[in-house]
Amino acid sequence: MLSPSIQKLIDLFAKFPTVGPRTASRFVFYLIGQPKEKVKEMAQTLIDLKNNIKLCGLCFNPFENGDESVCPICADPSRDKKTLCVIEKESDLLSLEKTGQYKGLYFILGGAVSNLMPENIQKLRIEELKQRVEKGVFEEIILATNPTTDGQATSLYLRQILKPLAKKIVLLGRGLPLGGELEYADEETLSSAIENRK
Repeated sequence: MLSPSIQKLIDLFAKFPTVGPRTASRFVFYLIGQPKEKVKEMAQTLIDLKNNIKLCGLCFNPFENGDESVCPICADPSRDKKTLCVIEKESDLLSLEKTGQYKGLYFILGGAVSNLMPENIQKLRIEELKQRVEKGVFEEIILATNPTTDGQATSLYLRQILKPLAKKIVLLGRGLPLGGELEYADEETLSSAIENRK
């Protein structure tokens, strides 16, 4: 039987995305083995995170920049203000930025629609997205949702919502990964690759 302090921390870690009870237990026992100063440093870093990080008023990207109300991407005058890329989560923004190919603006939806259930839709920033599109001068909106069932349901839902507000709504191209071989690709991937051919 674990002590209440250990069990409580395991339960807290297990609430993290993709972390189950076994991994949460490893985290806790790792922390127990660390010097007190290291654990204090981690605790202080978590407190600083909550005190110093805020969400951008336009795209909901978390950032740390004093009194500014928008993130460095939205404030950057060199960004293409006519293109908006709608993504599910913050890590998607990081992945797209790493490519160096996209120079427009972003909007972080805050998740995906799961089976179009009303309670799931209410958790997303749909109204904020509509307001952003209405106030902007976007010529193209890219729905960059993940190629999962939930991601596809989200892009379909967003298309319906944004159709009256936007000139052009597109999806990311999907298909074969670089270095992949045709014989190992599943039918859905091959169909998508043919459909999204250049």
